[in-house]
Amino acid sequence: MPGTYDDVAPLRPVDADTAAVARRTAVPITVVEPERVARGGIVVLHESREFSPQLLDLMRALSFEGWIVVAPHLFDRIADAQRHEVFGDELFDDFDAGFDWLTGRGVFPDTIGVLGFDSAGTAAFLVAATRPIGAAVSVAAPGISEPLPDQNAALIDIAADLQAPWLGIFGADDPATPPEAVDRLREATAKADVASLTITYPGLSHRVDRPDPEDEAATAIRIDSQTRIYDWFDSNLR
Repeated sequence: MPGTYDDVAPLRPVDADTAAVARRTAVPITVVEPERVARGGIVVLHESREFSPQLLDLMRALSFEGWIVVAPHLFDRIADAQRHEVFGDELFDDFDAGFDWLTGRGVFPDTIGVLGFDSAGTAAFLVAATRPIGAAVSVAAPGISEPLPDQNAALIDIAADLQAPWLGIFGADDPATPPEAVDRLREATAKADVASLTITYPGLSHRVDRPDPEDEAATAIRIDSQTRIYDWFDSNLR
């Protein structure tokens, strides 16, 4: 069904002995489908309670490139309105639900990618290290040298385990991802058996999910980072 619409993606069943008493059974998703036959799918992980116009524009642009774009509502499971972090096992459950929703519609696993922002970008990296997907992109992913809470290992410690081509996009002035940590991650991912590319932009204008910057230099950076995302999926989701 071409266009943008909301749906629900069932979560994978768990062992009855370990299931929580009030465990969720599904996650709400926002879907953007292309007008033409889809080339594959992309699961978007984003730490926003509401999808900004910029994020929706990015999803539509990816759909225009031929991808079915699925974005789980990560905050649907979090009642605390003051909480801003969604990292943890349930985030991976939400990714798996989006992945299964796509494969249930005939999308092949190796033509499914994941795009994550902030700690959801960290999750996208871990997905690429643990699941059979086609490609991954992380934007501003923390937890590089030291694990995040609920994260078992720092990214540099598992970089050699990457199973899917990975693109990392960072801002040089982002305190959550210091340049020296990004350099170490670049070196660590180079040891993996799959392609990797780590890009650092000056300032903080690398975020394609944020409001449009006012100056031309920042706009050029945003456009370049967005183009790299398109090209990464185009080159690796085949």
